[in-house]
Parts: sequence; structure tokens; C-alpha cells
Amino acid sequence: MDQELAIYLVQKTLTTALLIAAPMLGAGLLVGLTVSIFQAVTSINEQTLSLIPKMLAVVSMLLILLPWITRVILEYASWIYTSLATMGPS
Repeated sequence: MDQELAIYLVQKTLTTALLIAAPMLGAGLLVGLTVSIFQAVTSINEQTLSLIPKMLAVVSMLLILLPWITRVILEYASWIYTSLATMGPS
């Protein structure tokens, strides 16, 4: 495996991981921001108030996007397995 192939493999792996994680992270960020604004407006200083809505948002996004996530992971795994021949010792 040459250096360019290793760099491309790491780049594709990180891109796939970011693509899969971004919707859940974005949902958690939006819900956390909304709850923080609500807390600031109402002067509620409870730190654990945003935990449950964030968890529900992340889990719901995971369940909604599970078919898409599965397809992305299967495409990545298929690419890895078809590229094994070129990744062998040179």
C-alpha cells in the first residue's frame, strides 16, 4: 500500500464517519440551542433540562435516518472490499 492510497483510505473513512454523524450532531445542536434560549428567556437555571430533549432528538434522527445510514455504510464496506486487491503488498 503506497502513501497516496493510505491517505485516500483515511480521507474516505473520515468523510463517511462525518457524513453519518452530522445529522445527529446537528439535531442535538439545534435542540440544545433552542433549550438554552428558552432557559435564558425564562431565567431557568437548571443544567439538566436540556439533556432529555437532546437525547430524544438524537435518537429520533437516528431512527428516521437508519435506512440511509445503513446504505452509506454498505456502500463504504463494498468499496473497501472491492479495493482490497489494490491494497495488497506491492
